Amino acid sequence: MTIRQTPLYETHLKYGGKIIEFGNWLLPVQYSGILIEHKAVRAKAGLFDVSHMGEVLVKGADSLAFLQKVVTNDVERIAVNQVQYSPMCYPNGGTVDDLLIYKLRDKEYFLVINAANIEKDWNWLQENSAGFNVELRNLSDATAELALQGPLAETILSKLTGADLKQLEYYQCIPGVVVAGKTVMISRTGYTGEDGFEIYSRPEHTAYLWETIMEEGKPYGLIPAGLGSRDTLRFEAALPLYGHELSPDITPIEAGIEKFVSLTKGEFNGRTILAEQKQNKPKRRIVGFALNGRGVARSEYPVKHEGRFIGTVTTGSYAPTLNKNIGLALVEADYAKVGQIFDVEIRGKNVLAEVIPKPFYRR
Repeated sequence: MTIRQTPLYETHLKYGGKIIEFGNWLLPVQYSGILIEHKAVRAKAGLFDVSHMGEVLVKGADSLAFLQKVVTNDVERIAVNQVQYSPMCYPNGGTVDDLLIYKLRDKEYFLVINAANIEKDWNWLQENSAGFNVELRNLSDATAELALQGPLAETILSKLTGADLKQLEYYQCIPGVVVAGKTVMISRTGYTGEDGFEIYSRPEHTAYLWETIMEEGKPYGLIPAGLGSRDTLRFEAALPLYGHELSPDITPIEAGIEKFVSLTKGEFNGRTILAEQKQNKPKRRIVGFALNGRGVARSEYPVKHEGRFIGTVTTGSYAPTLNKNIGLALVEADYAKVGQIFDVEIRGKNVLAEVIPKPFYRR
């Protein structure tokens, strides 16, 4: 498979980004350091390149009916210029992907999908479009995306646009707005647990936008941020990461995001299984835990209770804001209650852990 670069590859090198391969993309894992970048986003602001994400346009007379079939949330509930988060499931309830749905106008939607899933999602959407009067366009190569995140994000971005960002509510978007002289789409969603904005642009404008935002943000402590801090930030906020807390083998109910599964909207892929899990409770659950001993729990480490295997770690890390080692794990439902004690096997040794409430961090 081809290893790809975003339009900002050279810019990342210029800013000292440490490049790694992630989902067949060359991306910066860090610049000044994961801890520094994490704390900057929590206290001031960080700028991320998320141009590797995929984008699909869905339009046509049956666009709403089509989306209602393929995703679990109720798309009919969103108004023009609103954004909705939703899992997309297989008939067996397992997760194809989790995505954002932007309603641009009546019968026209813009989907943002995970980078590693672009080809799979595109094929799945096409396959499911049979029988619907709908047009699908893969805009991934024609779209770049920056994420400006942190408590000072609004202050910084407002200096570059005439749009009234104070009026832009959480999970809303403004298409066709001018930022630093370029026409872009802005949304206010985020994946860090902080306030912030996404800026969708044409790829050829991205480097200019990056440099302009960085220059404007310099007095406010804005720094470039990479994949490493993006992961620790979303992890503290207990936001699921596809391939970890969601997968073809993990349903949205097991992942604890059942509020994004609407059983009142009619039939959709996976509805039968998800309804059964919602009614009778799933046999497994994603839980948060804190380690009571030394070590860092990593993805796929075994979780045990009295020597018996009860699940696996999905994400584990040192949490800079909490100053402790915590994790997420998929465990048997009997062991998912807050206060439950179990062991995480770290390099052959059992380390005591306790189930704690999610999210670990709220702004």
